[in-house]
Amino acid sequence: MTDVATRTWDGMTIPVAGTYLLDQAHKRIGFLSRHMMVSPVRGEFAEATAEIIVAEDPLLSSVTATIMSASITTGSVDRDTHLKSADFLDVERYPTLEYRSTGIKWQGAEDPIFQWARLRNHRLGGRGRSHIVPPQSDSTPGRFVLTGELTAKGVTRAVDLEVNFGGTRRDPYGQNIFGFSATAEINREDYGLLWNVVLESGGVLVGKTVQIEIAGEAIYQA
Repeated sequence: MTDVATRTWDGMTIPVAGTYLLDQAHKRIGFLSRHMMVSPVRGEFAEATAEIIVAEDPLLSSVTATIMSASITTGSVDRDTHLKSADFLDVERYPTLEYRSTGIKWQGAEDPIFQWARLRNHRLGGRGRSHIVPPQSDSTPGRFVLTGELTAKGVTRAVDLEVNFGGTRRDPYGQNIFGFSATAEINREDYGLLWNVVLESGGVLVGKTVQIEIAGEAIYQA
């Protein structure tokens, strides 16, 4: 259980080269938009697959992902039905959303300001366990920018994902995995999702900006 398939790159412990698939039990393909300009509404796509090719040179790695548009859920049946309609995703004509990476850029390890803040919040010299600096992991998570293209409703636009690499481990089932999270921001109108209602008090019913929130684990394929 200790023979994890890893290697060292730029001071980080990273997965060995190979093909990795998104773990269906540990994923979230989420989004956030604003309702009536004031309140955030979160949702997610329950069904999605992704293949990650980790290259010998990590900066040559690639990602392809397919999201089932009809699997959208926001906690409201009426809202979900509307989002699946031709006003928005038009899931009958466009059953999937697709993402394909075109490049990857290394942004470095954790920002030093966060390291400073952690030390500041756990000052040495005081009494009690709360003043002890917590032990750090053996690998510092890294930050990348994944450049790529998102296709939704038949329209393809460039979308860059801010990716945080969370580390690599062997899970209780003997599988080599790594964790990650990613965020991006898109304008839904760029994809022809134009439906809206102008409010009498000013503004619109549904925000144009959509924040993408992704988290998951990928499993090495032997």
